[in-house]
Formats: sequence, C-alpha cells, structure tokens
Amino acid sequence: MLSFFPSYTMSEFVHTHVVRGTGIITLDRPRALNSLSLDMVRAMTEALLAWRDDAAIGAVVLKSSGEKALCAGGDIRFFYDAGRATPMGGSALLEDFFTEEYALNHLIHFYPKPYISLMDGVVMGGGMGIAQGGPETGLRIVTDRTKMAMPEVNIGVFPDVGGSHFLSHAPGQLGTYLGLTGLTIGAADALYVGLADVFVPAAELPALHALIDASDGAALAGAVRAFAAPFADQPGISILREQRAAIDVHFGAASVSAVMASLADDGSPFAQAALAAMKLRSPLMMSVTREMLVRGAGMSVADCLRMERGLVRRTFEHGEVIEGVRALVIDKDNRPQWNPASLDDVSPDMVEAFFAPVWPAHAHPLRALS
Repeated sequence: MLSFFPSYTMSEFVHTHVVRGTGIITLDRPRALNSLSLDMVRAMTEALLAWRDDAAIGAVVLKSSGEKALCAGGDIRFFYDAGRATPMGGSALLEDFFTEEYALNHLIHFYPKPYISLMDGVVMGGGMGIAQGGPETGLRIVTDRTKMAMPEVNIGVFPDVGGSHFLSHAPGQLGTYLGLTGLTIGAADALYVGLADVFVPAAELPALHALIDASDGAALAGAVRAFAAPFADQPGISILREQRAAIDVHFGAASVSAVMASLADDGSPFAQAALAAMKLRSPLMMSVTREMLVRGAGMSVADCLRMERGLVRRTFEHGEVIEGVRALVIDKDNRPQWNPASLDDVSPDMVEAFFAPVWPAHAHPLRALS
C-alpha cells in the first residue's frame, strides 16, 4: 500500500552507525550549531529505542560532526515562527516538539547502557538535555572548547529539558546561579558543578575517536575514563569553586529580588557580573525559574519533566519567549520589552499561574514517564 506520509523519523542532520558494538549518534547541522529540530529529536529517539534492546550494542556515543558545538539548544527560530502563528501557544508542532524532546531526555536519563556525550564546543539548552541525562554508567566529556550554559531566561523561557532536576541537584546554590544568570561556564566549572565527568583536551580528540572506533562497546566507558585520566589536572581553575561561598549566600536568598539586592551589596567583579546579567533577563521568567528549581529539588526526573511540559505551554501562552527571541535573534536589537518590565511588578500569583495544571493527570502528554 502506498503511504502519503513520509517517514517522520528521518533527519538529514542526524547520522547513526555502529562500530564494534558502539552505537554512534552524530549531530550534523553545523550552520545552526546543531540546534535541535523535531526531526532530529525523532531520529535520535528512533536510534536509541532500536539499540536499547539490542544485545549487540554495548554503549552509545553522542558527538558532533564539527568542533564549534555539540548542540546549541532547540531551534528557536522555529519556536518564534510557530508561536507567532498561534499566539496562545497551541501550535501542534510546538506541542509535538516539547513532548517528544522531553520524552527523549527521559529515555536518555534511564538508558540501560553507558551513554557517552562528547560535549565539545557549545552545549546549551536542549544540548544539555541530550548530554546531561545519561545513566550513572555513562560519561560526560568536556574539552577546553566547551561552552556550557542554560541561558533560557535570556530569551524569556526557563531552564527546561530536565534543568529543573539537574540544576536543582547541583551543590549548594550553583544550579540557581546558572539558572538565574544564564551565564556560560567552561570545562573546569562544569566538572566542579557536577555537569561533567572527565576532561579531554581538544588536541587529543582524534586519538579519542580512534579509541572509540577500536574499543568493544561493552568496555568503552572504562576505556574512555582511562584515556582521560592523565588529563584530570588540566581543565584549569574553577571560578565557581573560588566563588562558591559568595554564590551560596547571594543565590540562597528568598526571592529573585533578594538575590539581586544581595549581589548589589557585593562590589566584587564576580557579583557585579552576575547582577548585570540578571538585569537583562526576563523578571517574570527568573521568578518562575527560581520557583521551578525549589520544586524540582524534591521531585523525580519524570515529575520534573512533566512540570516543565506544563511550564512550556504557559510560557508560550504568555508570549515572553516570542519577545525574547525577537529581540535577541530576529531583530537583534537586544532590547526585549519584558512583561512585566520590573521585578517589582511580578506578583506571587503571576508565578503560581505558570504552575497551574494544563491537563488532568490522566491526559498529560508525558503521563507514561516513570
């Protein structure tokens, strides 16, 4: 029988192959820094589901075809176009994207085989979702080119793709710092925060790729860890380690306003840089982010993703993300007109409204996650 519908799991930007029992996923959308499209999410999901129950596959490796980025996040131009076409956030494509992306994050988090992510170059937003969620048997590799961030508050969103879980479980207030400022960190800080496992210099990546191709999949994680061991002292100094005490004091304050007031009283360059960043972010979404992290700290991975799925719908209904993407990506005037414009105008009821259930529990699009 002829089908009028193309195979929706195919993507020209995701390549998969198997070498000696290792399934390798290569993201290949360099002009967009491997930003995730719905087709890319589906292609990754299809490969991981196929390999999950295949006894011949001992491990999975996620990498990029280039050196600039593993993945810079979701395709925010798509978010903008789809969101504008349906201003109340009801686009079927948007619904599909976030439902399937979060399901992919969950699949990766509980994958039964070592999942090794090579976080070379830019790793932000959605890129963190597909790199951070691996099982305890996996490895997250950073290099001297790693630029890691959860910058969503910069475009009027919140740190999603499981950010409510992995940021809220970072030591002290480090996750709150990263979520509210959206600032970028490198390898040393990623290792200190617990968002990476091993460091490999970029100059050694050809040798690492050769090792991956030559190793048996079942033994790959151990082989990669041994390969990285000689470089353990090379990532450099962690700024976040040096500033840990101040971060815990400032970002442990009881509200976003209190955090910013605490930073304002600290004349250090680090505190002032954090404050300057927060002054540019969406006041509303910083407040939603802080509340999300407080709630996420006591929730399972599945419940965090379900919470985020509702928050995404509320965010597009509000329209903050549309304005953020317009200002930062489309018009590039860097002057978003946030609504509300000031933290003083963000009420607890506004924040609480974002957490109001969108669907009854039995109809939640991620109800099957466990």
